[in-house]
Order: sequence, then C-alpha cells, then structure tokens
Amino acid sequence: MTPSDPHQPPAPSNGLHLSPREWCLVLAITVVACWLTPTLWTEEVPGGDSEHYRVPDPLNEDYWFFERRTGEVPEDQVAALGDSVVWGPHVASVETLPSHLSRRSVPVANLSLQGAHPAALAGLIEHFGGALRDRRIVLHLNLLWMSSPRHDLREDKEFAFNHPQLVPQFSPSIPCYRATASERLGNVVRRNVPFLQWGKHLQQAYFDHLDVPSWIVEHPDRDPLAALGGALPGPSSRPTEEPVSWTERGIRPQGFQWVDPETSLQWASFRRALSLLRQRGNRVFVLVGPFNEHLLTVEGRIGYQRVKDAAVTWLEREGVPFLAPRPLPSGMYADATHPLADGYKSLAETIAGSDPWRAFVGAP
Repeated sequence: MTPSDPHQPPAPSNGLHLSPREWCLVLAITVVACWLTPTLWTEEVPGGDSEHYRVPDPLNEDYWFFERRTGEVPEDQVAALGDSVVWGPHVASVETLPSHLSRRSVPVANLSLQGAHPAALAGLIEHFGGALRDRRIVLHLNLLWMSSPRHDLREDKEFAFNHPQLVPQFSPSIPCYRATASERLGNVVRRNVPFLQWGKHLQQAYFDHLDVPSWIVEHPDRDPLAALGGALPGPSSRPTEEPVSWTERGIRPQGFQWVDPETSLQWASFRRALSLLRQRGNRVFVLVGPFNEHLLTVEGRIGYQRVKDAAVTWLEREGVPFLAPRPLPSGMYADATHPLADGYKSLAETIAGSDPWRAFVGAP
C-alpha cells in the first residue's frame, strides 16, 4: 500500500465540516424553527365555532390541541372543565350539560376530557391551561374518584389509569404508578417542550396515533405530506355510549370503599386544580355531582354523604361559589355518575335557576 502524500489535499468527502461558530448558527436556527413551527401552525377545526363542540375522541390525549383550543374560546364564554360527566358520552353533543346551560343562561364552552380525574385535571391546568386567565370557569367535582383506593390511585398495585402523562411524575408519589425513571423524565420534558407536544399532536390527529415511520409501514401507498393536509377529526355529534338507564343495564346497588378525604390523593389534586385556576385570576364555580345516589347501598350512601359533606364544608370555608344539587330521578342516570339526555336538561335548569349560579354569571 502506497503511503499518502501529506502535501496532497484530502480526498473529496460527503461530510460537512463546520466551525464552532457555524455549529452555533445551526443550533440557533434549529431552536428558532422548533419554537416557531408549533406557534405558526394553523389548521381548521371542524365544528370548532359551535357552542356544542366537544373534544373528539381521537384527540382526548392531545394536550397541545387542548392548549390551542382553550386559547380560541371567546372571553365572554364560561369554560367548563371536568371529566366525561361534563363531556357527555351517553348523549348527543347538543344535549350535554354545557350545551343546555348555553341555551338557558350564558354561553358555556365544553373543554372537558374523558377520564380527566382530578390528578390529571390539575396537571392539565398547570401545564396546558395557561390561556385560562381572568375568566369564568365551571370546575366539575366528580366524587366517584374518591369511591375506592383504586379510583383514588392509592392502591399499592400497578394498574393502568387515564392520562398518566399529566399526573405528578416524581412527587407526590402515586402508589399505582410504576413508570420507569426514563419514562417519567420523558413525560416531564414533553410537557415543557411545545415542539414535542406538537409532534405528538400530528401523530394523534393525522397519523392514527403512530409515529411517521410506523405509519408509512402501515400505509405504504399513502403520502405523509398529503396526510398532513387532511382535516382534523371532527367532534362526535352522536352518543358514544349506549343511552340506556343504569337499571336497564342491570347494574346492582353498590357500596363502594369510600376513602377518607383527609388522605385522599384525588381530593388534594382537586384542591390544587382549583387553586391554580384562582391564582390566575379566574372566577371559579364548582359543580358537585350529580352522583347517582339511587345506585348506592345503605352503607354506600353513608360513606358518600361523609365525603360530600367534607367537600361542601371546605368549599364554604374557602368562599368558593358552588352548587351541590339533589340527585336526579333514578331513570335519568346511565350509571353511577353520567346522566342521560333528560338528566342533563333537568340539571341545567336547576343550575341556571340557582342563586349561586346567577350571582356567578351576573344574571339579574
């Protein structure tokens, strides 16, 4: 082998050699592009201007979309935050609680997510609810999340639960949450880097919840760029669950294992969610229930009343406007917490006619 001549120029290469200054320039351009792209991204939201809009099922864990959506709600509308009880799986989109309230009182925007238990809701508000400032908000308190150690996330056994990316990753500790340290750290990073949340939004909205390479494997004949030009998933106008009463479903009376509010993780999380909203200058109205007390055994009703009384006492002490309405007629419930269409209508009439609500919205 002939030694190379040290005086000859190096052989041509496809590599790109950059000086330290050039590397800094590339890094700066990359950071600016990653920051601007999610900010400048625009897309049409089917039905997004309707008072009956609710977050589509495919986007239920798309927190970038939730953040963008909250910023688009007009300031004169009341924002309703909660779980599926407010979202309304057993009714059409025009029959949800926010829709009925909009017709009977003031416009109410449905910003609820299915499965948004208090621990997830607090994380959602903290990390993705920055647009919710200096406005009126209805915050739903579903006491079902304190009906057992499992619902309270304090069961000392791993199990899957809704919205794990939103709950505290390191402190306070959640006994049933056994994600690895790298998974937890990844969730923290994604919550704080808009570009990563935007990338997840693209996966959920346009690529069937898959990353682009996996989507290409599943759809070898489709163009990824063309997929990005498609429309966002639209909201479901029809019920997503069968609109049948709990007795027709054959649900038997239950006692539940109600937890002590003093040690409840979900109750502490609800109070944190409320505190975050109030710290941002929001006026918050809390709706307690509606819980299907007809479904409870005698022992279950005693435990439920203890939890409800503790919540009501705390809300009164803190001076929070709230309403804890009487239970609806038995036939108006689909299960332990979800009303049917007539139930939402009746509940909206009760709320709209109550003194706390009228004072909250400034009605004469």
